[in-house]
Amino acid sequence: MTLDRCEGLAETARALAAGEVTSRALVERTLARIEATQSGLNAFRIVRTEAALAEAEAADRELAADRDAASHSAHKPLLGVPVAVKDDMDVAGEPTAFGCCGEFPPVAEDGEAVRRLRAAGAVIIGKTNTCEFGQWPFTEGPAFGATRNPWSTDHTPGGSSGGSAAAVAAGLVPAALGSDGAGSVRIPAAWTHLVGIKPQRGRVSTWPRGESFQGITVNGTLARSVADAALLLDAASGNHERDPHQPPPLDVSRAVGRDPGRLRIALSLKPPFTAVPARLLPEVRTRVVELAERLAALGHIVEEADPPYGQIGLTFVPRATAGIAERVGEAPFPALLDRRTRDAARLGRLLGGAPLRAARRAEAVLHQRIGAFFTSYDVVLAPTTAAPPPRIGALLELSGFATDRAMIAACPYAWPWNVLGWPGVSVPAGFTPDGLPVGAQLLGPANSEPLLVQVAAQLEAELRWAEKWPSPPLTARSAAA
Repeated sequence: MTLDRCEGLAETARALAAGEVTSRALVERTLARIEATQSGLNAFRIVRTEAALAEAEAADRELAADRDAASHSAHKPLLGVPVAVKDDMDVAGEPTAFGCCGEFPPVAEDGEAVRRLRAAGAVIIGKTNTCEFGQWPFTEGPAFGATRNPWSTDHTPGGSSGGSAAAVAAGLVPAALGSDGAGSVRIPAAWTHLVGIKPQRGRVSTWPRGESFQGITVNGTLARSVADAALLLDAASGNHERDPHQPPPLDVSRAVGRDPGRLRIALSLKPPFTAVPARLLPEVRTRVVELAERLAALGHIVEEADPPYGQIGLTFVPRATAGIAERVGEAPFPALLDRRTRDAARLGRLLGGAPLRAARRAEAVLHQRIGAFFTSYDVVLAPTTAAPPPRIGALLELSGFATDRAMIAACPYAWPWNVLGWPGVSVPAGFTPDGLPVGAQLLGPANSEPLLVQVAAQLEAELRWAEKWPSPPLTARSAAA
């Protein structure tokens, strides 16, 4: 069967509330789309067929009661809508393998982000594929195979939220949660022509971990439109009472469509300092500069300027590798882990004392120095990646050092905002001459999600990127061919 594309998140919620469709029918269609593409696209690690159908029937009863009472559940903005979550998030009754090999036991409770999606009425259709512990910008591994890009099935959708991105880009679900520790929402968003929001640290809880990967990883959203990405963000936002980071509440959806005024935008094309070379490829640079020109035509002041990153990379490595060491220490099957994972964990154990403490202390200095940049500029526009998506398998069998070199060369732009814990939004920037999607990211200081969403929505109104779909529609046969 060919892919029957879904409607957007907001439109689906509206149709359900109006009684134009039932949640059960939507979930059945979603399950059929997943089944038709799973052998080729391979977006999902777990499909919750029976549980999702039961959740849909419960949602239908609640929707019917709301219509009888002539008052839609405003407190449940996603009532009956099927969504997906990345397989690093706990869903009660399902295992959380996080890209690893082996049989994992089901967890007892939802993670806080999933709990909040359920409280908003969403039906959790399944858990999407991610590379091992979310380390790499590709979604492949012996635990589940390769997840493919709906725009070109020879290429990766990126990572580590590649399964979520592939599912949304192919129209299997209207939106999905991912997580972002070095660009893991924004990179696959760029490479699959999606909007990806990496919010302020703590905006979407990572509980049962108060901090994920020493605070560099946050949960975020992937959708085809800015409004849908913001809607899912608002639904998932909020904190567990024991979360160490609890930013002030925001209603990001309200910012969509609001005029941001005339902004000062810094076009930053220079990669932050890395230990190995990174170069912005011309086919990506052209698309990002075109986006900058579009912003200037909208009346914004755009000029080239780079945030004072300095040696920010020295603070990233201890936090990232210490986080991997923590995960490896908890892994039930350490012998099955990728050799690169075990090597990173060894480094993390070496850096987990004084270097890690110094890296954590440096964050305040970086906030002050890079924060001062935002007295001159309101927003930074930068490439999301330096290159288009690699081919499937291109990075899978490399050594640890070769993987790091390839990863930095392709993706040198996203990770500094993980160190800072500040928001970023990746938006589609168009396509390379070969037809591969690329993106640009809008970056701001603490709690700037509404402003970034305003700018992203301005661009979307001009470029109408949500109207573009992979063509021809993906089927199991065409993806496997």
